[in-house]
Amino acid sequence: MAIVTLTTDYGEDSAYAAALKGSLLRVCPEARLYDLSHSIPPQDIVHAAFFLSEAIPWFPPQTIHVVVVDPGVGTARRLLYVEWQGQRILAPDNGVCTLLWRRQPAERILQLQNRQYFHETVSNTFHGRDILAPVAGHLANGLDPALLGPEVTDPVHLPFPQPRPQGEFLLGEIVFVDHFGNLLSNIHRDDWPGLRPVCVEISGIRPRWVRTYGEASRGEIVALWSSGGWLEIAVVEGHAAHRLNLGRGAPVLVTFARAENCP
Repeated sequence: MAIVTLTTDYGEDSAYAAALKGSLLRVCPEARLYDLSHSIPPQDIVHAAFFLSEAIPWFPPQTIHVVVVDPGVGTARRLLYVEWQGQRILAPDNGVCTLLWRRQPAERILQLQNRQYFHETVSNTFHGRDILAPVAGHLANGLDPALLGPEVTDPVHLPFPQPRPQGEFLLGEIVFVDHFGNLLSNIHRDDWPGLRPVCVEISGIRPRWVRTYGEASRGEIVALWSSGGWLEIAVVEGHAAHRLNLGRGAPVLVTFARAENCP
C-alpha cells in the first residue's frame, strides 16, 4: 500500500481537500493518505517551498507527495512528476520544489501530459482534483512514471533570496515564520562550514546566540540554528514575529568566526 501525502492551501476541513482525497481513492482505494497540511497560506509558493523542504526528506522512499499550491491553475504552466532523493512529487511547475533542489538536484522530472491518467473531465480551476490526484492514484497502483509524459529540463525555480556580504557582515533576510512565531532566515548552516555566528542583529536588536532554547530564560530573544539548519530568531516560550513586529523580508545581519576560536 503506497503512502501518499497531501499538501495544499485549500484550508483545513475544506470541501476541496475532501474532493482531492475522493478523486485519488477512486483510482487507488488502498492508498494510505496522510495530510501534511491544508493550511499553507493561499497562493503562497515560498511558504510551501519552505514547508516541503522541511517535511519531505523525512518520509520513506517511494512516498508520493501531492502538492497543490497553484495560483497559475488553468494557465499554460506545466504540472510535474519529480523524483528527488527517493521521493516522488506531483506539483505545479511554479518553483514549489526550489528549496528541495537547493539541497540536491532532482533525478528525474516529467511533464504530466498523458490524459489517460487524468479524470475524464478536467476543470479549469481544480487540477488538484482532476489531474494530480488521479495521477497519484495510478502511481500508487504501480504505474510506470515514464508513461506520464516527456522529460523536463527547465523547471521553474523561485527567485529565492540569497545572503550577500555587506562590509564585515553577511546580510540575509527572514523567509519563513513558523507556527511558534520563530523567524527563520535564508542563512543556512551548511553554507558556512567550520564557522559560527558571533554576532546576529535584527531590527537593531542583538539576540544572544544559543545552542538550544533551554539555555536562555523565558522571554529572552535568542538566535540559533533551527532543526533544519537555518539561522533562526526566537523568543523563548514566546512569539518572535509578534514581539519584534517582523516577518518575511526583514533583514538579518550576521558576522562569523572560526568555530574553534569561539567560546
